[in-house]
Amino acid sequence: MRQQVIVRFGPHSEFELAVPDDSPLAADAARRWLDEQFVANDCEPPRASGKVLTADKVLALADSVGPRRFQTDAAFKDDFARAVLAALGQTLVRVDVEARTLTY
Repeated sequence: MRQQVIVRFGPHSEFELAVPDDSPLAADAARRWLDEQFVANDCEPPRASGKVLTADKVLALADSVGPRRFQTDAAFKDDFARAVLAALGQTLVRVDVEARTLTY
């Protein structure tokens, strides 16, 4: 089965990240990776309460690193896709940074 993350920054900036079936990541490892990257990239919690959902981390991280990181850093791109799919338990995730939405 094909697994994929699509990251959209705008009408002319979209990345399709395919994840092979043979490279699964455990959900707890995926959440840990997202947590570490959220902090390392100085992402801000979207709510005043400070509560950050996994979807919030995915959107904030993509927004923080921007399209250039997805163009130039193959290891980050692959790790991001694997972590997103595993943390959310989905096989297809659309990350629309411009619209601030995640769809499955």
